[in-house]
Amino acid sequence: MTISQTDLSPEDYRRIDRAHVWHPIFQHQALENTDLTVIKEAHGTTIIDSEGNQYLDALSGLWNVNVGYGRKQIADAVYEQMQQLSYYPLSQINVPATLLADKLAELLPGDLQHVFFSNSGSEANETSIKIARQYGRQKYPGQNRYKIIARYRGYHGFTYGAMSATGQTQRRKVFEPLVPGFLHAQPPYCYRCPLGKYHPECGVACADEIEQIVQWEGVDTVIAVIAEPIIGGGGVIVPPDDYLPKLREICDRYGLLLILDEVITGFGRTGAPFACEHWDVQPDIISLAKGLTSGYLPLGASVVTPEVFDVFRGAPDDYLEFAQVATYGGHPVTCAAGLANLNILTEERLWENSARVGSYLLDKLRVLQDLPVVGDIRGKGLMIGVELVNPDQSSLDTATTNKVVGMMRDRGILIGKVSHTMDEPENTIFLAPPLIVTTPEADRIFDSLRDVLSDM
Repeated sequence: MTISQTDLSPEDYRRIDRAHVWHPIFQHQALENTDLTVIKEAHGTTIIDSEGNQYLDALSGLWNVNVGYGRKQIADAVYEQMQQLSYYPLSQINVPATLLADKLAELLPGDLQHVFFSNSGSEANETSIKIARQYGRQKYPGQNRYKIIARYRGYHGFTYGAMSATGQTQRRKVFEPLVPGFLHAQPPYCYRCPLGKYHPECGVACADEIEQIVQWEGVDTVIAVIAEPIIGGGGVIVPPDDYLPKLREICDRYGLLLILDEVITGFGRTGAPFACEHWDVQPDIISLAKGLTSGYLPLGASVVTPEVFDVFRGAPDDYLEFAQVATYGGHPVTCAAGLANLNILTEERLWENSARVGSYLLDKLRVLQDLPVVGDIRGKGLMIGVELVNPDQSSLDTATTNKVVGMMRDRGILIGKVSHTMDEPENTIFLAPPLIVTTPEADRIFDSLRDVLSDM
């Protein structure tokens, strides 16, 4: 017998959940003393639990509900597509995938034109990595170009290739050994520069390190650099303005592909349609997910320039075609959701609200730097990080940072924090509300955070 959701109490759900659901990055022994919240519905920027409590979602789910919750336009598009064509693989044409690819080519900067669909940000980066490696074999047949340079603190996904590119100790070490051929450089983390330097006097030494790695490894062994324009889960690390242009120059100098991971930063999150536009830098490959459907259904994409795409063209018996297939990549229903989502995003020009309200909130938050517990406040658009410290400027411990998150939740606001990144305190909290957030809602976020941090 099918059980209706209305037939069960919140405790019934918790009992079933404890018995069967394995939650990500969560110690289930904690459930002996703590109950998880049963989330029942959501509208706009508001989450409602089974007890009727309402929360302002200042993390957009997991950085992804860009257009907000409960958009009927997306639900209707999904329902209609399910009735018309519930599934067909991309061995032939399905209309929503074709139209979504066309829409992406229109929205993306520069000459990013050719779209390979997948199912998540991890799969998008996995695909981008595989494109780069096959490209290296075919573009430089006399060489062995397969190595990919990433950065410490960066996150690119949970699949093995994407995880191998990830530069976060806690998400890697229990799964090692990982995929060979990934190298890591220091991130553009100016607040706590791992190279012990200061910008701009450093001349962007963290970018120079990437060039040194290419030289030390041998240019004929390296094919790509992968980078988030703004490192997200590693601490909302915004690079200095000369970093990404210099990275582009290095890639051009050595014939490397620049893969930009815009899984978090894309689709208006940073106050521009895509974060790379802040620095007028075009990648050779861009990885997309999250805001592509605003979380309504899972969908990822890797988009390349014609120069990259043409390396995969040839006669059938040349076997130059990209050697990957994804059963659900380009699923007509998820692509219908993506199309409806992007129509909302572009019609309402939500990146402009992200820039306006994000700048307003960031300016208000900067006054909190006078508090002894606040070390650094950084961000672009509606992607903001607050790094918490002790009076001696050392990193605040993880347990106390967790209390800040809990105290904000008690005030009806859901925020995030660095988790399972490096072998160090997790002391950075995140603010990334849906792009429809209003100025009064931003005031509410600020007022609550100010009160919580002032009481510490």
